[in-house]
Amino acid sequence: MYPFGGMSARIQRERLRAEGVGTNERAVLFLRQDYEALRRECLESSTLFSDPYFPAQAPSLGFKELAPSSSKTRGVVWKRPTELTASPQFIVGGATRTDICQGALGDCWLLAAIASLTLNEKLLHRVVPHGQSFTDDYAGIFHFQFWQFGEWVDVVVDDRLPVKDGELLFVHSAEGSEFWSALLEKAYAKLNGSYEALSGGSTTEGFEDFTGGVAEMYELRQAPRDLPRIITKALERGSLLGCSIDITSAFDMEAVTFKKLVKGHAYSVTGLREVDFRGNRERLIRIRNPWGQVEWTGAWSDNSSEWNHIDPAEREEMNSKMEDGEFWMPFREFQRQFSRMEICNLSPDALNDDNLSNWNTIKYEGSWRRGSTAGGCRNHPNTFWINPQYKITLLEEDDDPDDEEVACSFLVALMQKDRRRYRKQGQDMHTIGFAIYELRGSPSVHLKKDFFLRHGSCARSQTFINLREVSARFRLPPGEYLVVPSTFEPAKEADFVLRVFTEKQSETLEMDNDVSFTPDEEEEVMEQDIDESFRAMFAKLSGEDMEVSAHELRTILNRVMAKHKDLKTDGFSLEACRCMVCLLDKDGSARLGIVEFQTLWNKIKKWLGIFRQFDLDKSGSMSSYEMRLALESAGFKLSNKLNQVLVARYADKEMIDFDNFICCLVKLETMFRTYQELDKDGTGVAEINLSEVISLT
Repeated sequence: MYPFGGMSARIQRERLRAEGVGTNERAVLFLRQDYEALRRECLESSTLFSDPYFPAQAPSLGFKELAPSSSKTRGVVWKRPTELTASPQFIVGGATRTDICQGALGDCWLLAAIASLTLNEKLLHRVVPHGQSFTDDYAGIFHFQFWQFGEWVDVVVDDRLPVKDGELLFVHSAEGSEFWSALLEKAYAKLNGSYEALSGGSTTEGFEDFTGGVAEMYELRQAPRDLPRIITKALERGSLLGCSIDITSAFDMEAVTFKKLVKGHAYSVTGLREVDFRGNRERLIRIRNPWGQVEWTGAWSDNSSEWNHIDPAEREEMNSKMEDGEFWMPFREFQRQFSRMEICNLSPDALNDDNLSNWNTIKYEGSWRRGSTAGGCRNHPNTFWINPQYKITLLEEDDDPDDEEVACSFLVALMQKDRRRYRKQGQDMHTIGFAIYELRGSPSVHLKKDFFLRHGSCARSQTFINLREVSARFRLPPGEYLVVPSTFEPAKEADFVLRVFTEKQSETLEMDNDVSFTPDEEEEVMEQDIDESFRAMFAKLSGEDMEVSAHELRTILNRVMAKHKDLKTDGFSLEACRCMVCLLDKDGSARLGIVEFQTLWNKIKKWLGIFRQFDLDKSGSMSSYEMRLALESAGFKLSNKLNQVLVARYADKEMIDFDNFICCLVKLETMFRTYQELDKDGTGVAEINLSEVISLT
């Protein structure tokens, strides 16, 4: 989405975010397409926009069931609304549920989310910007905004829509001349790579991409004891709440129960209230059927006798602002009749109403990379510790006067990024989850295997599951906690977003190492101290000039390595030997004298000892997570990102042989020593010019 790659991309993204890029007001331009500029170009040239990035061609439809050669796509043509009807409209009389009729695509989850969005005009217009039409300055171009993994993205589409047998193939309006929903679906398909990539999902995924909120789900048969409190808080925050009744077969879909509730149907929750009823407190919940008409006919329904037994003023207040399809029912009956409830907690930027209390939100972007940060779940103790780690400090307990427990409420949501895009390659969602550990002693560095062997988790996601997002709500005493997100199996690669929503103030920190090098005390080698046997060997190897070149060093080292049958090695390359010479060549001759050679020899012997110590299975090579521990033993503390870089550079199928291990250590030590020379004052900042950069690299 950003026009940058690699490390410079990360720095540039952080700068842009600091400037507000990625908010709904300054959305990131998807594929760098600027709606206003493209529209202006089309108007000036009197042409209609044709999108080169999502062309009106078969591959935009799909890759399997909607592949170019499939029966479902045979006969599909692409047409603009102006070719389908005499007077197309973008939105007629406001966006409503009847604008959203499903076509030949299994994306009902998305359509249910769009339908819910039509109930909240403010949120709808964050996704569907104002001012778009088929009349005023029409140029065949439209745009929509979606929340994607921590930032808002502006997606441009042309208005060529897939048509079969004269009808829109996918989402369409019941009215026939209204096209905002079909174009919204096309923009979302473009964002995910194709229409078929949208097949199958959960409504909460759509909720989140339309609001930037975080969703959680409750099975009402196993709901937590404090569910009424959770609902009350969610309503206070302006969250979207939905509920539904499970269907047990296709015949159940839209079936009506004897008390007029519709199965498989998305209802919204709009209120919770306690009333005095015949000397007792009765908890009632207000539900809305967004499609209107069919309403609950049981206790506390419209005109039921229960209303005659409460204060008339209270009855008037509770029923005066009811909308069509809205009704009250007993809370216990709600838990009995409905199967599940979903809450989409909105982030503060979606809530401008000062009367609403907000969550405090913290967001981290991370990645699992094979061999360096993809450790799998707790079932894999040797690698679990290499997963990214985040510390949460819960500072203030909830201010709930009815609750005697001293606890802090917070919600953790782990979302894997961009997985729908990989469906074309046969990949899909990974199975993901997280564990939470109590911390004592305020550590702030990446914790090792020993910690997780000695400590069990104090909380965790309910299950590892192959959904885009796993979320759970917790209540824990004030204190410090460690969140470890992971895939179920090790070595599964993906990027992720971890979000933490807290009721009260909290602090978070990514557990990572400060980059540093603490070399062992090495005795300075003096020429007079070098023993005669070493002198004789050196004289024999170096020749008349009594200096060793990179070529000669390579011959020496590979001859010595050949004698160590327990080590796996392809032999040292000439480039590696040049690096070794560079590390110790004090006079710039590109050759090593006897003292320099002895110093290098001592280092290699020490590093050989470390290699053997951390080659735990004595295989002659080292796994990438063993390498991480070995580097620390050699004095190098590196961040997670640097460990990722080193594994990518030096590992082959997550294994490092001896020569690559030595090369890595030589380069690290060279870079650290060079930096220390440049940072003479020890300020942590070194100035370097272009010539010096080129010389170093």
